[in-house]
Amino acid sequence: MKFKFRYVLIGLAVVLLLAVGGFVVWAQNALGPGEQALAALVADDQVNVRESDGGVIVFEPTDAQPSTGFVFYPGGRVDYRSYAPTLREVAAKGYLVALVPAPLNLMVFDIDAADAVISQFPQIKHWTVGGHSLGGAMAASYLYSNPGVADGLILWASYPAESNNLSDSGLKVLSIYGTLDMGGMEPFDASRALLPANTTWVVIEGGNHAQFGDYGFQPGDNVATISAADQQAQIATATVEFLDSLGE
Repeated sequence: MKFKFRYVLIGLAVVLLLAVGGFVVWAQNALGPGEQALAALVADDQVNVRESDGGVIVFEPTDAQPSTGFVFYPGGRVDYRSYAPTLREVAAKGYLVALVPAPLNLMVFDIDAADAVISQFPQIKHWTVGGHSLGGAMAASYLYSNPGVADGLILWASYPAESNNLSDSGLKVLSIYGTLDMGGMEPFDASRALLPANTTWVVIEGGNHAQFGDYGFQPGDNVATISAADQQAQIATATVEFLDSLGE
């Protein structure tokens, strides 16, 4: 009997290892980055691009000393470099932007990543934390658990979990999403009750879920009726206007 039980345990251990291995392979099969994203990682006379501690990619304007910073969490199973084009445009307008890598391409495994970034830049007076899709939800979770750490939350095609009600948080919040998002409009409409009454809402007509980054078409998403360049330009403009408001 003990002999059989031993083999049952061995069998269960093998199944568990295969399951874990399969999950790791699945998670590491990330989308992107595209050619434009890779090109955006090269510094020029407008934006300095460097890799900081922990693989964080930092974008800084070359002609200004930013006092406002933006920590960005990538979407699930998306190579974090895919968000470089839009974030670079934000930095060019005078902001420090920190693009955070995700363990196994899933920010759920490092929700508190913003802590290390914020501690690296004591000169920054105003912080915003945000992200795309799963990354945005994890940013909301981080700010829910760490009140007072940042002034703002930016959600790109994202919304907080019901357990992270930020309606009375005092945060400034920007929520941007496209009318052709893969999840439909209902989740964003429902999230209004979880966010402050003065949340800024930007709805991109014809925008989808994947064009928030440069990583190609995402399975299950809708086909956008505007170009990626147009959508990302609108995202950058709205994000910069929001960051401008933090210093007011």
